[in-house]
Amino acid sequence: MPDFKFTSLCTATHTPFHPDGSLNLGAVERQASFLRSHGITSVFIGGTTGESSSLTTAERAALNDRWAVVGPATGIEVIVHVGSNCLTEAAQLATHAQKNGAKAVSMIAPSYFKPRTLADLVASCAMVAKAAPRLPFYYYDIPGMTGLSGFPVDELLKAASPVIPNLAGVKYSNPDLEAMRRAGALEGGRFDLPFGVDEHFLSALRAGATAGVGSTYNFNPGPLLRTIAAHSKGDDALAEAEQAKVQPVVNILAKRGYMGAAKALMGHLGVPLGPARLPNGNPDAAEIKKMIGELEAIGFFSWNF
Repeated sequence: MPDFKFTSLCTATHTPFHPDGSLNLGAVERQASFLRSHGITSVFIGGTTGESSSLTTAERAALNDRWAVVGPATGIEVIVHVGSNCLTEAAQLATHAQKNGAKAVSMIAPSYFKPRTLADLVASCAMVAKAAPRLPFYYYDIPGMTGLSGFPVDELLKAASPVIPNLAGVKYSNPDLEAMRRAGALEGGRFDLPFGVDEHFLSALRAGATAGVGSTYNFNPGPLLRTIAAHSKGDDALAEAEQAKVQPVVNILAKRGYMGAAKALMGHLGVPLGPARLPNGNPDAAEIKKMIGELEAIGFFSWNF
């Protein structure tokens, strides 16, 4: 298994669509170039931000195919989310990602038929991890989306470690920082725990996180890049000031429907990614104009561009 660990900020990328909602793989090169120009060197594709549950398996494979070419050409490492309610499809996507040279794979738990026991969850992860044995495997803990909240991450790692040889860690989108601390102490600190709740990133750094995977890095990476730098120097005041620039942006987008608003903002920034797919909605032109005005009023464009 290759030696891999998340570092700095890994952007959870949007999946680009044409205006009619069909997959637009031609936009990936512009997307990658934009991210790289703003200090991003790794991406997490086909996850929550990538609307994976609204993509067909064929579309997810095609998205991986495109990033497998564009990522290395742009100097960006590609981590592929493969989770699905159908574990057979998740395993197929994991094998596909391994063939494409991904740096790692990750999966959410099935969320329609939810694992009833920790053993069932571990078996689900093992089935998918086994399909890409040469890649680091990360469980993706996001209880706010899956509704699966009864399995603390440290307990999962202790149970999964003996049966998943390529278990590398957890993409941790969970506000329970105490469980993250416990997980970080397991097996001499060997597990990688990139944090995925952008609004609480500084708290996670203080709890031992060393990297993040998040959606706001698409359009607002500057503040958290500076948060990391300030935290590493012990400059708490600056770290807190930079972290404070995340929540207002999230609020402005979220009140219009976060997914569609975020993609509209990317379009305003010169990276046309099309609309969000239903059931996510999209703001109309008038609402986008109001959104841009609110972002200007808080100084957003001076933070990054």
